[in-house]
Amino acid sequence: MIWLESFIVHVAFDRLKGTEAFLLTFQAHIATSTTTFLMPKLLFSPGRLLLANTLFTFSFAATVNPTSSHAQTTAPTFTATATRPDNNAVLAPWAGPYGGVPAFDKVEVAQFKPALESAMAENLKEIQAIASNKQAPNFENTIAALERAGQSLDQVQTVYGVWTGTMSNPEVQLVQREMAPKMAAFSDQITQNEPLFRRIEAVYNSPDKKKLTPEQQRLAFVYYNNFVRAGAKLDAKAKTRLSAINQELAGHFTRFSQNVLADETDSVLVLKTPADLGGLSASLREDAAKAAADRKLSAAGVITNTRSSIDPFLTYSDQRKLREKAWRMFYSRGDNGGAHDNNALITQILQLRAERAKLLGYATHAHLRLDNTMAKTPEKAMALMEEVWKPAVARVKEEVADMQALAKKEGATFKIEPWDYRYYAEKVRKDRYDLDQNEVKQYLQLDKMREGMFWVAGELFNFTFSPVTNVPVYHPDVKVWEVKDKTSGKQVGLWYFDPYARPGKRSGAWMNAYRKQERMDGKPVTTIVSNNSNFVKGKDGAPTLISWTDATTLFHEFGHALHGLSSNVTYPTLSGTSVVRDYVEFPSQVLENWLSTPQVLQRFAVHYQTGKPIPQALVDRIEKAATFNQGFETTEFLASALIDMKLHLAGDQKIDPDKFERETLAQLGMPSEIVMRHRTPQFSHVFSSDGYSAGYYSYLWSVVIAADAYGAFTEAGGPYDKAVGKRLTQQIFSVGNTVDPAEAYRSFRGRDPKTEALMRERGFPVTEAKATKPTDKKAPSKKKS
Repeated sequence: MIWLESFIVHVAFDRLKGTEAFLLTFQAHIATSTTTFLMPKLLFSPGRLLLANTLFTFSFAATVNPTSSHAQTTAPTFTATATRPDNNAVLAPWAGPYGGVPAFDKVEVAQFKPALESAMAENLKEIQAIASNKQAPNFENTIAALERAGQSLDQVQTVYGVWTGTMSNPEVQLVQREMAPKMAAFSDQITQNEPLFRRIEAVYNSPDKKKLTPEQQRLAFVYYNNFVRAGAKLDAKAKTRLSAINQELAGHFTRFSQNVLADETDSVLVLKTPADLGGLSASLREDAAKAAADRKLSAAGVITNTRSSIDPFLTYSDQRKLREKAWRMFYSRGDNGGAHDNNALITQILQLRAERAKLLGYATHAHLRLDNTMAKTPEKAMALMEEVWKPAVARVKEEVADMQALAKKEGATFKIEPWDYRYYAEKVRKDRYDLDQNEVKQYLQLDKMREGMFWVAGELFNFTFSPVTNVPVYHPDVKVWEVKDKTSGKQVGLWYFDPYARPGKRSGAWMNAYRKQERMDGKPVTTIVSNNSNFVKGKDGAPTLISWTDATTLFHEFGHALHGLSSNVTYPTLSGTSVVRDYVEFPSQVLENWLSTPQVLQRFAVHYQTGKPIPQALVDRIEKAATFNQGFETTEFLASALIDMKLHLAGDQKIDPDKFERETLAQLGMPSEIVMRHRTPQFSHVFSSDGYSAGYYSYLWSVVIAADAYGAFTEAGGPYDKAVGKRLTQQIFSVGNTVDPAEAYRSFRGRDPKTEALMRERGFPVTEAKATKPTDKKAPSKKKS
């Protein structure tokens, strides 16, 4: 999201920390992770996770003027007092049970800025002490010291990120706009600290490095690589310009996110009469009526401008003109002209990214971003996307032909348009497979699906989940569970669940890590993770019914949480989901497979009124229709991924986003009946942070790996095969970034992943089993430093 709004290729927003420098911020949909994608928990928490090109970190005292004569020759510096404000709940150390928890119930928005500034000042002192240490640099006094630094800042950023992502209001947004460029400048002040980098470099290049444990060697590499990628080897003039770019980008990212949020918040479709509700199920009618009541509107219903509200309306509404209005409202976010239009911002972001890439020695931003991934090069990622694009588009043509024929049979004389696709696809699904999604939905209660996820976690990961009420939460909807090892009873961590939509909460679904697992200095620290969704809350305590796609997304995001909960490493920077961007979605993608297992469906997919399990005949129809509409699902995703990559391969061209999107899609042969899943002006994955820029392809990359990995279960004793499950836990979920991901996967599967399983899974022709083996060579465009 991590971060997916719905990921099969849906978008989850995860607070993903890659070995590179991007922790998705909350506000970005993964954004200022999951995988996305927040005003962040520091992208760059120097004692926690060093991120390259961290564009969302804090500074204090002053904003540097990049055009001043001083700025032309030296990197920005800041001064601030380290005095801690009194009675500031955001700064207070986490106390209480479970190793300490955030004091969410005492937080006030006015506390954020002073808390950030104080924590920044404290962190700078820690960094300076490490950089100025007179002793010869070694792992303990440099790398391990950095891991210990920044704990207060890390906690402050966590609470700040929760508010910007789930409790945003004009007061919070004002703080975001002020802090974003300062955060970027602060990050640069650390990565451009030459004495500090020399110490890191000395440890990395030391002959004694071979005496370190493999995890320590990996950590030294991560620190060194991230500093280099953040410009540590540049000269003073280039460093100054790099910092100015990062600060400017941070401001643009914040404005982009807030523009999208404004369009989502301010625009709704009012359904004036009962006739406007035509085609909607009883539960959708109730949701629409509740949305109208919440907004104190005298109307039959309201459709809000979020995917969780728009998609069901487009699927079931028989009012074609209203479908078109809903579709245009949703897909025009950030593209309406006026104060909230994002096109000019995108042009500036692309120009700045291109300039930064050249400063760092790369041909394009795409080459910079992929240099530190499994794919390694844009060409490798493009090859995978192009391999899947053609069969996906071919399948769309078949799907459209089926829909057009059915529409004609019903007397329609119009051509299928994008606002018709979901509606007629659902009709074809029902006609061909006798599968009505509304029928399926009656068996998918949110609370029961959550219990099903817990059961799967017990079977695969040996976890138990017990509700707790002795920890504070930031909203009454948030519930908390303690996670323990089933065998030993030992505490593993806490899981927070924030399932419902509300004003000020960004759309989509994502996972967060409030605290990362570690065991430095012989002091085990358990993790705290959360899953966040935007379901419409049932009226008056009624069960919340969700779609099959929503249930898949729920399992997906829980996969990210299990990745964090399973972590078993020493150092926090390497913990949990802190892996490269095109690998982080793999654990979450693979967990989706367990939703459809008979063990889950028969026990937890029970009718919300009768309590009877889902009939096997209905399950059979679901399985039979599994590859239905995969042309649409794949093409709408790939269109976004291809536009993302091509925008960032364009270098320093001055791009008109709308024109580029339109012309590039035409060149690709994009079916006119489909639009990108995320159009450019609302593409928060890519433009609310650096999180998924030139990296949206990674969801497909991860899906390939996940499909191949699940094959290890089907080839053995089935989805709950104990031996394969143990390998999955030990070699994938628990190791974090202590092992190169390609090596980790080969340890699990015995080979590199192949695309064959994905093509079969989606019902596309399989020509040959191509492997997504990463290349060892760097991008040819990278200059020597």
